[in-house]
Amino acid sequence: MDGSSIMAAGGAASMSPTSPISSRHGAAPKRKRSAGLAGLESSPGSFVDDDHQADGDKKRLPGVKRACNECRQQKLRCDVVQEPFQSCGRCRRLKLDCKIESNFKRIGKRSKHAEMEKEIERLRRNVARAKAQGFTMDIEDEDHLASPAAQTTPYTQHTHTHTHTRNPSLMGSDEAVSSLLHLKRGGSYNVPQYAYDLDGVQLTNEEVTHLFNEYFAFYHPFLPFLNPHQAPDQYYQQHALLFWSIVAVAARRYNPPTSPNFLENLSTPLNRFLWTTIGEVPSSYYVVKAMCLLCAWPLPTSTSTSDPTHILCGVMLKTATGIGLHRPNHIQDFSRVSIELNKEQLSDRVTTWAVCNIVAQNVGTGYGQPASTLYDWTLALRPGDDNALKLTPELEARLQIERFCDKVSKEMYSNASDPRGVAGDEHRAMLMRVYRRDYAELQASILSQRLGHHVNLHLRAAALHMRLAGFFDASTTPGYMDDLMGLWRAATGFLDEVLELNQSKSPGVKSGGNFLQYSTNYIQQMLVAAGFTILKLMRSFFAKTIDFNRGRSLFHATVSAIRRTSVVHNDLQWRLAELMVQMWNGARLENSNPTLDPQDDSPVHVDDSLQLKVRCRHSMSLVFDSVWRWREEYQAQGRGSLDALKQPTNPDSANDSSTSSSHLDSTLAPSQGLTSGILNTNGALTPNATALSATSSAPNSMIGSLSYGGETNYDFFDPQNWMLDGLVDFNYSYAPPLEGA
Repeated sequence: MDGSSIMAAGGAASMSPTSPISSRHGAAPKRKRSAGLAGLESSPGSFVDDDHQADGDKKRLPGVKRACNECRQQKLRCDVVQEPFQSCGRCRRLKLDCKIESNFKRIGKRSKHAEMEKEIERLRRNVARAKAQGFTMDIEDEDHLASPAAQTTPYTQHTHTHTHTRNPSLMGSDEAVSSLLHLKRGGSYNVPQYAYDLDGVQLTNEEVTHLFNEYFAFYHPFLPFLNPHQAPDQYYQQHALLFWSIVAVAARRYNPPTSPNFLENLSTPLNRFLWTTIGEVPSSYYVVKAMCLLCAWPLPTSTSTSDPTHILCGVMLKTATGIGLHRPNHIQDFSRVSIELNKEQLSDRVTTWAVCNIVAQNVGTGYGQPASTLYDWTLALRPGDDNALKLTPELEARLQIERFCDKVSKEMYSNASDPRGVAGDEHRAMLMRVYRRDYAELQASILSQRLGHHVNLHLRAAALHMRLAGFFDASTTPGYMDDLMGLWRAATGFLDEVLELNQSKSPGVKSGGNFLQYSTNYIQQMLVAAGFTILKLMRSFFAKTIDFNRGRSLFHATVSAIRRTSVVHNDLQWRLAELMVQMWNGARLENSNPTLDPQDDSPVHVDDSLQLKVRCRHSMSLVFDSVWRWREEYQAQGRGSLDALKQPTNPDSANDSSTSSSHLDSTLAPSQGLTSGILNTNGALTPNATALSATSSAPNSMIGSLSYGGETNYDFFDPQNWMLDGLVDFNYSYAPPLEGA
């Protein structure tokens, strides 16, 4: 039918009762447009007025140029007036936001329906989970949720969400379903209103406030570089990753009744969000702040090989230098646009760069790896500098301490002429004398400033890091016994400081009684190193030169302290404490060591039994060497297991026995109801194994023979995580309760 026939027919042809517009709205019947007019229209929503169309006028009304977004989406007639702007009749009637956007694009119904179906399925799972936690639903609400119309429920509360796959138009539907869930207790209703969401992990404003208060009260003193006076929403606006990183750190000791596995639920989406952000090459230094937090307090992992902290630390430093954080006065050299920083912004970037180096050094020392630090001009202490370039006294002291640790690591364990990187005995003895003098000067300078417990604790940790090189010495090294005594004093001094802080109720220690539960991963690693130091020295000839009873009580307190640092039951810290106890009970020091006989006045027989076989992990070589020896002396012989964890082994729990005896306390035997796997000859856990592998004592096995060469069943050597791989296999079903809380 051509245009003339349409005009001749007038409006009669469009009065058919089957017209879509007529049937849908009950309004005036639709008039068909001429072919010429249809060709001139720019959008499906651009229609002319009825009267002008009936008269054959092909021109639009004055002011009607384009349909509004809502009418364009539905392909409906629109009478919006742009100048002066007047909302169209449909938007006024339906109370919609009438607006015209040049970049508006219609949402396809098919794709929208597919997204809605996925969302409905996800919401149904959320409802099922909510019911399992004690929520109930009204019958009419449940019927409403089962229908597709549930997706159209309006919800206007503002929420902060971050998703990767959902349509933005569907955000807020979780809250729509939450409004249908009622917690019926005593006839009252409690409907949570969630304000923040990360892939289904939701928090109310009250929960966020509580978590941020927890962070700044207990975690912030270990790494004071964030602003405690800034609101949580400001951190979210700066970058969502920084906001959720603070939440993750505070959630380490957070167990709300409605979400007992909160940290477990948060770990997976936060990890995904973290690596997605890194993959997009972040240009915000707020992302660097988030990585600092996640390196200082890593998310719990099931195995040491899955711990990304060392890798994440390298990404953190590279991201910081990539955006010019190390050159804050010349930030425009790293940007496409000119940037001028005020004093506050400049100071914040200098502080962040200093914390990056502090955290990187902690990670390098704690993991026994070379640190990727960069102590450059920006971090140099120069009198007369602009105040914006100066750090707080606490951070400046921490930076000096970590610089000292970096110097020790690079000189002691970065010998290019040695295949393991360890300095020679004579060179190491000379370096030790130099570093002892440097440390004494550093200690005097920092202690005179009275900077607080956290700085003093890291100063003690630096002394332990320096002294642990004594385990690399041969018995013929000049001053060998003096170095061992210095190591003993450094270990006991660090442990005394930690245990005193953990029991302190003074106002200066906000976490009084629970200090260790909030400590950084670095402090926990040094605590383990100090515990193994006490154990190793007390099992040797050196035990005759020290107070054995003091060492025993200190060791028992250390085991208890390590267990308290556990974030989730049966994690790495928990298992290392169990390993220490089994080594202690297996040694039976009081009865098996003849040097402890008070009637024995013979001189101490010095030998090389304290030397390490594992020597590639810097000062942390002691920890990995101790695990190796445990496998050789106890676990490989069927005398120890890490499966007896529901009832942890107590030190000195067994009766008298000799070192060579295969009898141990019954708590050391594998628990029949708990055995999930045992260590095979390549050091991995064998799932569902029922007995310890007999082949582990064979001469060619990795555990039976400590040599690196020769025939072995160990096919792959991972220089970072090979030692503790397989020792961790847990779920996040339990978090140890706060003692004294």
